[in-house]
Amino acid sequence: MHKYKLISKKGEGTFSEVLKAQSIKTSKSYAIKCMKNHFDSVDQVNNLREIQALRRLAGHPNIIKLHEVLYDEPTGRLALVFELMEMNLYEAIKGRRHYLPEQKVKQYMYEVLKALDHMHRNGIFHRDVKPENLLLLDDEIKLADLGSC
Repeated sequence: MHKYKLISKKGEGTFSEVLKAQSIKTSKSYAIKCMKNHFDSVDQVNNLREIQALRRLAGHPNIIKLHEVLYDEPTGRLALVFELMEMNLYEAIKGRRHYLPEQKVKQYMYEVLKALDHMHRNGIFHRDVKPENLLLLDDEIKLADLGSC
C-alpha cells in the first residue's frame, strides 16, 4: 500500500471495503479493494477464485481490469488494485426522473452480455450480477465484483 496515496472511501461490503487511491509514482487514480479477511500465504491468495477469474478473463473490454495484487505476508492483509470507474449502474439510475435512453440501455445490455458470454466460455459463472456490480466510466460499462465466482 506504500505505492498509493489513499484519497477517499468509495464503498464497503461484507468482505471488503473499496478505496479511491492515487499512485505515488504516476499520479493515476485506482480503486483498491481491501479484503477484511486475513490470509496465511501467497498460495492461499493465488488460489482465491476472484483473483484466478480476473486473471483468466484479463483483457476483455467489459470486465473490470485488475491492475495489481498487494499482499503483506506478515499481517496477512490483501488488497486488489483495479482501474477506477466513476459509479455503478444503480447510482446512475436511482432518483432519475426520466428513463435512460433506449439506445443506451441496448448498448449496456449488449456489453454486459458480451462479458458474461466471455466468462461462460471460460468456465466462470459470476453468480451476483446486479446494478451495483456493473460499473460505468464515460460511455463504458464493466462487470465487476467476481468474488462470488
